[in-house]
Amino acid sequence: MDVWQYEKEALAEGYTTICGCDEAGAGPLAGPVYAAAVILPLGVDIPGLDDSKKLTEKKREALFPVIQEKALAWSVTCVEAAEIDRTDILSARMKAMQLAIDALPQEPDFALIDGNRDHGRSAAITAPHRCVVKGDSLSASIAAASILAKVSRDRFMVEMAEKYPEYRFERHKGYGTKLHRELLAQYGPCPIHRRTFMKKR
Repeated sequence: MDVWQYEKEALAEGYTTICGCDEAGAGPLAGPVYAAAVILPLGVDIPGLDDSKKLTEKKREALFPVIQEKALAWSVTCVEAAEIDRTDILSARMKAMQLAIDALPQEPDFALIDGNRDHGRSAAITAPHRCVVKGDSLSASIAAASILAKVSRDRFMVEMAEKYPEYRFERHKGYGTKLHRELLAQYGPCPIHRRTFMKKR
């Protein structure tokens, strides 16, 4: 499949500046949800570009500066755990992605959004957009955004591991692994834990 198909379709509809947008960290028990937006030159070659979940951490880290260098514009934003608790994770994801679109130094006139949702109870994607299911595998722009969001969030969680070493965030990045749950049971939550996620699970 042509990974530029969705970008080309938007161009054919008359849009001129198209960004891909994705988020990372919807599922963890700790930390913010991150989002990124990327405007790529149509057809730019970035070897190895793919859905961040299909890449190793080393490969994602290697692609991160390449995407930043080759993009016409990019941005990374986040919504903190406390706000996720105050609202809900779907709303937080939508807010983070719209914030990323708004933060682009070059304003897009159309956004390709990963997934099948464009609004939550308290936030929505307000930019002209199209939702693309499995977009991080199907669109080069969304794949690039998925990598920037994932790497940025992982780096933040490694920083938090220094601040809260007892939780070993560098190992699990806040996801609900066996180790993380054992450490939570031992130490209780810290300020970056999502309290509402603990009630559910």
